[in-house]
Amino acid sequence: MKIPLMPQATAVWLVENTSLSFQQVGDFCGLHMLEVQGIADEEVAAGIKGKNPIASGELTIENIKECEKNNKKPLILAKLNITSSSKKKKPPRYTPLSRRQDRPNAISWVLKFHPEMSDGQISKLIGTTKFTITQIRERTHWNITNVSPKDPVMLGLCKQNDLAEAISKARRSSRWKEMQDKTEINKDSNYSGIKYGLVKKEDHIENNESDLKNENINNLFEEIANSKEKQTD
Repeated sequence: MKIPLMPQATAVWLVENTSLSFQQVGDFCGLHMLEVQGIADEEVAAGIKGKNPIASGELTIENIKECEKNNKKPLILAKLNITSSSKKKKPPRYTPLSRRQDRPNAISWVLKFHPEMSDGQISKLIGTTKFTITQIRERTHWNITNVSPKDPVMLGLCKQNDLAEAISKARRSSRWKEMQDKTEINKDSNYSGIKYGLVKKEDHIENNESDLKNENINNLFEEIANSKEKQTD
């Protein structure tokens, strides 16, 4: 016999909002009549909030009214249009306790050699959180001084096929295209600076400062030489 998704909560609502008999409510919810009576006396399911079966589509108002008029008529559970997906979601990746200390090293390796991968991809691949990835990227992790880039495959945190699949997926994304465009723009700007002899303002200031230092040093040597000549005279 099919029963509603939340039997006790449904029974609480039916007892509070209808004049159905305890037997009708019990038969519909799969509960004993004495249990339904305990709900009415607030001795059973005292902390449970009632669930409206009409709002969830499990009962119709017409059926409730018909059963209120005839105590021998049973409540009929309506057919629910619930589509269950055949695809099973993958459970979160389990990392053994002995290898969890290697996850920061693996994160550092991925961020260094594969920046095209998003934080979500890294967290799924290695079995970590986005918060930890951000800490490693911003170098605010509590153990950042001991973190060194290491291949997650060699550490046993993921398989080579999973890593290759994640990289290929990341390089098909728009994020990877934007990164490539930025690198090309930077290359062009550097090349144009060399070609046309463009000099940065900072470089010009540094050159001026170095020239002033050289002039001061030369003046100092001249003063020392002049003082020695006067002494000899």
